[in-house]
Amino acid sequence: MRLESPYSFADTLTGLKSTLEGKGFRIFATIDHRAAARSVGLGLPPMTVVVYGNPKGGTPLMLAAPDFALELPLRVLVREDQQGRVYVTYNASTTLEGKHGLPGGMAQRLASAEAVISDALAVPPGQN
Repeated sequence: MRLESPYSFADTLTGLKSTLEGKGFRIFATIDHRAAARSVGLGLPPMTVVVYGNPKGGTPLMLAAPDFALELPLRVLVREDQQGRVYVTYNASTTLEGKHGLPGGMAQRLASAEAVISDALAVPPGQN
C-alpha cells in the first residue's frame, strides 16, 4: 500500500511515530536511509523506515507459525520524491495471509496497524 501524505516529510514521520505509540505500538527502530547514503558520500531523498509492533499482538502469530517472525515487527516507509511529495508505504495485512505457514485468517490481526497509519495521515477538520 502506498498513501500520499498531506504533510511534509518531517511532520509525516513525527506524526506517524507519535500516532503509532499513542495506539500502543512500540517503535523498535528507525532506519534513516538518507543518512546512511550520506555517510558514504551518496545522495538520496528523505527516506526512513520505521520498525514497529506490539508484542501482545505479534506473539500469538509467531506461536502459530514460528517462521512468521521474519515478517515481524512490521515496517512502514516514509519517503519524499524528487517533486517534494511524501509517501507512506507498507505491506497490507492481506499480503501476509498464509505466509510462513500462518493459519488462515490470522494475518487480519495486523490490519489494525493499517488504520493507525491512515489516522496519522488524516487532516484534522477545518485544516484542509
